[in-house]
Amino acid sequence: MKIELAENYGFCFGVKRAIKIAEENKNSSTYGPLIHNSKEIERLERDFKVALTDDYKTFKSGDKAVIRTHGIPRNELAELKNSRVDVVDATCPYVTKPQQICQEMSEAGYDIIIFGDEAHPEIKGVKSYATHGARVVTSPQELEKLKLGERVALVAQTTRKVEDYMEIANYLIPRHKEVRVFNTICNATFENQEAVRKISKNADIMIIIGGKNSSNTKQLFSISRDYCQDSYHIEDENDLDYSWFLNKSFCGISAGASTPDWIIQNVVDSIKKNC
Repeated sequence: MKIELAENYGFCFGVKRAIKIAEENKNSSTYGPLIHNSKEIERLERDFKVALTDDYKTFKSGDKAVIRTHGIPRNELAELKNSRVDVVDATCPYVTKPQQICQEMSEAGYDIIIFGDEAHPEIKGVKSYATHGARVVTSPQELEKLKLGERVALVAQTTRKVEDYMEIANYLIPRHKEVRVFNTICNATFENQEAVRKISKNADIMIIIGGKNSSNTKQLFSISRDYCQDSYHIEDENDLDYSWFLNKSFCGISAGASTPDWIIQNVVDSIKKNC
């Protein structure tokens, strides 16, 4: 069976940067999971003594807190600094961009619309920077219920599908006097999504590797399934079911931005060995 990796996949710039920061700060704790990949978090704890703390209030003066790639709410960051916690910020620069936009546009009097998952840590952080509040939506239908002013500013979660974001923008533009649309979907998301779209058109089975709670991996899986019905989202080689590969001749593989190379290689090796 032919096995082929997508042209772009796996660790993005922001994740590589965060992993490096964590490795350079041994014996520290991350506030929330550094990235959405439990296996890599386990490696950091085992090899670099980087622990995981879910409650920022447990940090005391002098403790070292590494801020997750997805960022944290503005007030929590301020409290950590005011408590004299040694804050090491590993927030992805592509995430700080919509944070800054929300603050600036909100202070300038725009109604803020965020396209994304309100429960996702990235969006919780981004929303907190809108001084006068923000609304989070996932579809144009949700916009129908909102009363918005003449001036609207729109940002997107960094890992969303471009096509879905355009639907939101296209709904807003003819209905408001001024709509500022900011492209806050990161380059790696564009590249990985286009690569999985390309390979899944030709593959008869697709394996998408990444954390079950990883937004960008879910988006890759969604795109893959649009073109290849036999698409599967796994976290590592232990999730593989080799019956999936019966009568298949071309296996395409992609991976989310938080998926390390060593997990991807383990999956490839397992498929080669058992199929």
